[in-house]
Amino acid sequence: DMTIKTIALIAAMTAGFAAQTVSAQEASSPRGIDFAVVDTNGDGLLSLEELEAVGAARFARADADGDGALSVEEILAQRDAEASDRAERRAARMVERLDENGDGQLQPEELAESRRPIERVFDRLDADDDGAISEAELDEAQSDRGGRRGHGGERRHGGGDRDRNRG
Repeated sequence: DMTIKTIALIAAMTAGFAAQTVSAQEASSPRGIDFAVVDTNGDGLLSLEELEAVGAARFARADADGDGALSVEEILAQRDAEASDRAERRAARMVERLDENGDGQLQPEELAESRRPIERVFDRLDADDDGAISEAELDEAQSDRGGRRGHGGERRHGGGDRDRNRG
């Protein structure tokens, strides 16, 4: 019956929207969920109705033209907005964590410590330890899922020292 399939599809979409909304709530919360937002009756518990209400509200926000349906464009716009919000929160946390002089901006010297992971990646990609990455080394690393294996199958740990003994 087409009506039952339609209802099941709408229910699944609403549940999906609710789950995505709850997971996107207040990234600063250790649980990833802001109970103050989702627990509308304040009983300290999340009911199915409360989760469904969150999903319905998210659906309504995504339905930009108010026609009661979501187009591909509306879904993509919602996802883009959520991605933008996450990126903004991430960037703000990064500035807060690394801004040593308190000016609200990151200067190169403040980023110096955060570059260390780049050196480790470089060390893994530089298979022949010549201080440079050839196209062949890059191709090999990409075929090895991003160069996650180190030299000889082991992970290398180095501080960027390019003058290694090759004896």
